[in-house]
Amino acid sequence: MTSFPYPSLLAAAQALADGRTTARALVEQALERINDPQGEGARVFMTVHADAARWQADIMDTLRQQGRAPTIAAGLPVSVKDLFDEAGCVSRAGSLVLENAAPASMDAPAIRNIKQAGMLSMGRTTMTEFAFSGVGINPHFGTPANPWRRQEQRIPGGSSSGAAISVSDGMALAGIGSDTGGSCRIPAALTGLVGFKPTAGRISTQGTIPLSSTLDSVGSIGRTVRCCWAVDSLMATGTLHVQDAPNGRTGSTLRLGILSTMVMDGMDQTVAQTWEHCLSRLAAKGVALETFSCPPLLDIPTANSKGGFPAAEALAWHTPLLAEHAQTYDPFVLQRILRGHEQTAVDYITLLQARARLIRQAADIMVHYDAVILPTVPVIAPKISDMDDNAQYVATNMLLLRNTAIANFLDLCAISLPCHKPGDTPVGLMVMGQNGQDSRLFEIAAQLEHLLAE
Repeated sequence: MTSFPYPSLLAAAQALADGRTTARALVEQALERINDPQGEGARVFMTVHADAARWQADIMDTLRQQGRAPTIAAGLPVSVKDLFDEAGCVSRAGSLVLENAAPASMDAPAIRNIKQAGMLSMGRTTMTEFAFSGVGINPHFGTPANPWRRQEQRIPGGSSSGAAISVSDGMALAGIGSDTGGSCRIPAALTGLVGFKPTAGRISTQGTIPLSSTLDSVGSIGRTVRCCWAVDSLMATGTLHVQDAPNGRTGSTLRLGILSTMVMDGMDQTVAQTWEHCLSRLAAKGVALETFSCPPLLDIPTANSKGGFPAAEALAWHTPLLAEHAQTYDPFVLQRILRGHEQTAVDYITLLQARARLIRQAADIMVHYDAVILPTVPVIAPKISDMDDNAQYVATNMLLLRNTAIANFLDLCAISLPCHKPGDTPVGLMVMGQNGQDSRLFEIAAQLEHLLAE
């Protein structure tokens, strides 16, 4: 099988514009990888839109020949996480519970926007059932293996597990996912990709199966910062907006805060060494780095001690289904949903108030920096087989989610980008920006990406 010829979404878009490739060729290359019997396609996609993607690719090629392509992204193949509505498809959210649900009558707004831009959905990617875990295991439809040391069968991270592997293995140029506690950034970090979580509310969550209505956001996974930037701008506004590359700019204008509170605990040796080397490289390029503590973060575990927003809000959504289908759920997911029973109305209101207070307190501390950085996850990807033990699964899940969930709880935008050397174990650098400052965060992340590549 030939290697995928384009290193990024925008590189493929330029090849389309220059006539060096066609949308149909990109689709066929993606389908070759999806259908490879030695590959992960069967575990990555729950449904493949092969015929529709070919048909739509031919339309986009014709429009481009006529000078009428809707955007430069027209004809680029992407994947869609199985909790987004696509007209004519059943949104199963990686579950058996919803397999007999009625097909969606229309696309979710985020998906509608990228399709109107001419992007092509290759199909629906697998995920942790109902998005309720950062590990990425799916006992019903299989778990795609991490591309790093694939023979060792390591976890992809979740919940947007299939989205990440669709990109890492050339089955799509970007993966559309959701991020409630790290579901785009965790798999991106563990597989060496870029994962973005916008400020909640930036992109409509209408037409998606919810986990937490308070924390859910619509994110993306790509090979570069600009892959996610392009997809995010299309999903949010219908217009593609990505600034030019830094062109050798130094990092001297950046002042980054290195978060120390809680996020370094339990870090394994590989992540620790990679992280220190990353900081040294950035400092040598002129980035101003300052370690700081943020005491309000220590109150987040207490605020979430009864399951937090996901447990209560998921239980409210799932209650009608649990009466008939409780035995059909992934047992690990079910136990997390049922934690919602631990909360009273007073507990939930108290949680809302605690969150508002902690958002204000943390913002007062973090506002002094252009952005805040920390390791995306403190450990490398464990083996899938190690997750058979429930206690190990629970401990791993909590560790994977701990750092990324900060941005969701504080309603920040955040992005994970690779900070390891090519060929080394994947490790993610997470950059958190202020609420609503998504465009600025992309600019900073692109600059850091450029500096780390030098």
